[in-house]
Amino acid sequence: MKEGKSSKLNNQQLHQHQNGHLSPFKFAKLLDPEASWDKDQLGDVLHWIRQVVALLCGLLWGAIPLVGGIWIAVFLVISSGIVYVYYSMILKVDEEEFGGHGALLQEGLFASITLFLLSWTLVYSLAHF
Repeated sequence: MKEGKSSKLNNQQLHQHQNGHLSPFKFAKLLDPEASWDKDQLGDVLHWIRQVVALLCGLLWGAIPLVGGIWIAVFLVISSGIVYVYYSMILKVDEEEFGGHGALLQEGLFASITLFLLSWTLVYSLAHF
């Protein structure tokens, strides 16, 4: 009975993958330098890393309270540094396969700036006024 369910589940997963649906994502792949990445998967991971960094920095900057344009530049350096270290030193991907350093470093950049500014301004305004 278990073998029949397992076989049916594998067939469903294969059918979903063939229909263009993505297979389930494995979190162990995030730290595996031997894993193979396609451009969309790596782009999604880099995008969401930036969003988490943006939210954390925005909340921290607003709570401290930090003011001034220099802190936007500090956020950009931190965010880009984390993304660069992740794809070049942890995953060890060949950046040329994904469009070069510029394409990988730009992934999710503008959305993260928006989230950072929104969270920074919101926390600063709510906590200090």
